[in-house]
Amino acid sequence: MTQQQDTRTIIIGAGMAGILAAIKLLEQGKTNFCVYEKADRIGGTWRDNTYPGLTCDVPSHSYTYSFEPNPNWTRTMPPGAEIQAYFENVVEKYGLAPYLRFGEEVTRLDFIDGRWQLQTISGRRDEADFVVAATGVLHHPRLPNINGMERFKGELFHSARWDHSVPLDGKRIAVVGTGSTGVQIVSALAGRASHLCHYQRSPQWIMPVINTPFSEEERAAWRRDPALLKRLQHDPELEANIERFSVAITEPDSEAMQQIEMIVQQNLEQSVRDPALREKLRPNYRAACKRLIYADTFYEAVQRDNVEVVIEDVTQIEETGIRSPNGELREFDIIVLATGFQADRFMRPMTITGRNGNTLENAWAQRPTAYMAVSIPDFPNLFMLNGPNGPVGNFSLIEIAEQQWHYIQQLMDKVEQGECREICASETALAQFDEARIAAAKRSIFGSGCQSWYLDAQGVPATWPWSRSHFKACMQRPDFSAYEQH
Repeated sequence: MTQQQDTRTIIIGAGMAGILAAIKLLEQGKTNFCVYEKADRIGGTWRDNTYPGLTCDVPSHSYTYSFEPNPNWTRTMPPGAEIQAYFENVVEKYGLAPYLRFGEEVTRLDFIDGRWQLQTISGRRDEADFVVAATGVLHHPRLPNINGMERFKGELFHSARWDHSVPLDGKRIAVVGTGSTGVQIVSALAGRASHLCHYQRSPQWIMPVINTPFSEEERAAWRRDPALLKRLQHDPELEANIERFSVAITEPDSEAMQQIEMIVQQNLEQSVRDPALREKLRPNYRAACKRLIYADTFYEAVQRDNVEVVIEDVTQIEETGIRSPNGELREFDIIVLATGFQADRFMRPMTITGRNGNTLENAWAQRPTAYMAVSIPDFPNLFMLNGPNGPVGNFSLIEIAEQQWHYIQQLMDKVEQGECREICASETALAQFDEARIAAAKRSIFGSGCQSWYLDAQGVPATWPWSRSHFKACMQRPDFSAYEQH
């Protein structure tokens, strides 16, 4: 293959990362690509999640493509509908519509004779030299197996499948789950429900944040002065705070982690007046062991007279409500399952077969893993954006995806410039990477003794266990000795 030959790329997923990959290909003058999306429009998590109170917990100007700053954000932490609108505007501006194929869920990928053969649920077939999996992490809702759930006579749905036809005002509502989603929903509905009960298997540490609205004068200034807007995207104070946070995660005994613990403890002590409720809301694990929750009105919401916090696992649902292990029945009109996602699915349930008949299910029999969160041995020319073991923490996944694309493009260049036809991480490189990653992950705050969706089936934190700056350095240039090239 020579540099002049036209390679074809298939992108799977039209969320944030898939949109990024498509734009980057167009920037390079490449038009021989296609984006397959299982839904009927773009957006990924911001399309699927529309629950009341939905907000990004990354500052708006950070949760923005570096090349497409947005002067029109209305708040420090942007609401979900604004983020979805931002991505829709980006897709229109960059002319991506001709490359998008909606309603085309990819069911299988097979690496045959040096190319990837694709099939979708509709029977469409395609083939390409490269596959970029931008399927996301949190897109398969986790539905709990609760006894009697099917008997409930009211309305019951997962937070990522919100039923907007169901009226909320004056209703008796149960919210099951206490991650960011549960906290946001409770904060939004506390003033609307006649009675709201928040079921928490374990309480969360809450990092206080002020979700400041931006004035029209500020937004007008950003529209007038692109340089001012660009500086806002890379605010030195915010950058320093993010780096300190990443150090705290990787070094649980550091001063940075001690500061985080002090802040969240003070927030609980100073915000919750009733001593009994305060102790009910006090976690029995260290701050940031679970993904840290950023919230501005949650503690205020749970102190309302019509809100009840119940610290227990929901094990029994009946026709009219939820029965506690002690026999008490609480009756509800609506039960919301804010129970998260199957974070270990990634590209699955696609059937993916790489070189030598090796399947993804076999490669991931123990745990999902990828060298540098990008490449899997025996799956040549297939690369992942926000894949296993990436920095899925309280960071901007847009920034992470942009850094990963910079890395992936250099792998693709090897093929396009004729240096090889196939490239993927070697088994040895992945084994060495995983050994170091697992050791570091067990020492991180995520491995300090709590249950969270960060943990894999063996109880090992699955996220990037080193600092943000280390990840950025790794993404600057691949270590090509870690890759098999044929």
